[in-house]
Amino acid sequence: MEEFRHGQLFGRHYSGLASYTAFLPMPKSIHLPAQRFDRTPALLLGGVNLVRALGLAGIPVVVASPEEDEPAFASRHCAGKCVLPPLSRPDAVVDAIVMIGEHLAMLHGRRIPLFYGSDDFLKLIYAHRERLERHFLVLLNTPRVANALLTKDNFQDFARECGLPVPTPLSWEGTSAAGVASFAGPVVVKPSNKEGWSDSQLRKRAFGKAKALVFPTGAQAASDPMLALYHDRLTCQQYVSGDDSANWSFHAFADGKGRVIHSFTGRKIRTFPPDNGESAYIELAENEELRVLGTRLAACIPLKGIFKMDFKQDARTGRWYLLEVNARFNLWHYLGAANGVNLMRTAYDYLVDGTRPVAPQPYATTYRWLAFDLDVRAFRAMRARGEIGTPGWLLSLGLSRIVCNVFSWSDPGPWLRLWNRRFSRRWDRGSRRLLSLVRQWLSTAS
Repeated sequence: MEEFRHGQLFGRHYSGLASYTAFLPMPKSIHLPAQRFDRTPALLLGGVNLVRALGLAGIPVVVASPEEDEPAFASRHCAGKCVLPPLSRPDAVVDAIVMIGEHLAMLHGRRIPLFYGSDDFLKLIYAHRERLERHFLVLLNTPRVANALLTKDNFQDFARECGLPVPTPLSWEGTSAAGVASFAGPVVVKPSNKEGWSDSQLRKRAFGKAKALVFPTGAQAASDPMLALYHDRLTCQQYVSGDDSANWSFHAFADGKGRVIHSFTGRKIRTFPPDNGESAYIELAENEELRVLGTRLAACIPLKGIFKMDFKQDARTGRWYLLEVNARFNLWHYLGAANGVNLMRTAYDYLVDGTRPVAPQPYATTYRWLAFDLDVRAFRAMRARGEIGTPGWLLSLGLSRIVCNVFSWSDPGPWLRLWNRRFSRRWDRGSRRLLSLVRQWLSTAS
């Protein structure tokens, strides 16, 4: 059987590449079926939204995560699971991933697709790309493009070279018009690198739940003592005016030459914190102007494989500004799949069989995606600012068909696992607190 131009290997072609690890017993942390699946499975380094998007396409999914209580493990779409070593041990993580890939490749006579849903995993894949490309079906950007997309500072330089429509970058230490302190208009400040972001002191001390901080003027940003302390880890730029509804995104899968073969557009309804936070309520919305722009920029860069471009349309001028590009799978793909445009299936078909949609596929905008806990916080913050009332918020939810971040009537396992984890942690904290009080009472009683 011939080898596909994308690098797929079938039957006897793969067996020559398999190492001895494929024949070793699986560690207890890896739970894989011993028999073949009905079709080639995929290995997912991601969570609930991604396993459901693959499940809706009928693709068998093996989920791998360093978290033992990962909710996606409990999904009905999860056909196998692996608890990976901590990401602080990257070589051990890659060894485990390769072991899974070799085991499944030996069962199916070919490499399997690898999907990834976080910046940490993406960076790991790029760091070990040669080894992982030997064992998995992946379509990765060139090292130059990959490095430009991983950190915001690199992206600013790359965007300037490519002529991408990004906001004006500002230097923290500069005193000219391009310096933060001298900029008269509003300024947005973002972390330059999201690696290890969730547990970083910068996030905890300066950003909280926000993805970015906005200041009315550059001088106010420059005078913030916490930002001054971490300024070498920050990216500053002109702030584009507009609320959450001005934040759009272009999602697509491109072939090896940067040609988009399937895409959709969407926009945010609410985020928490409002204007610069995490997605709380989002929707698919057709925008031909943005689709044409995103397709042109993808070819210009060029981008390969899956990607998401975040845009903001200036509320005053209507001009589109490119904020960032992420070359990984994300929560939007579940919403897309629910509306009939499954980019994870597009990626799977292209990687496994080399096929692509024969023509642009129409999609619905019926379903919206909701993270209820975040949306409640967003509502409270917006209500305090006089931007929305309780009836308007309830109406926005009640009149929409919704898919949720974790909860699903047809796939309740992840939600039950999540709340079991939360209850267990609260119980453990309460038990320790009660035990401490008892010990204090006993010590004083004696």
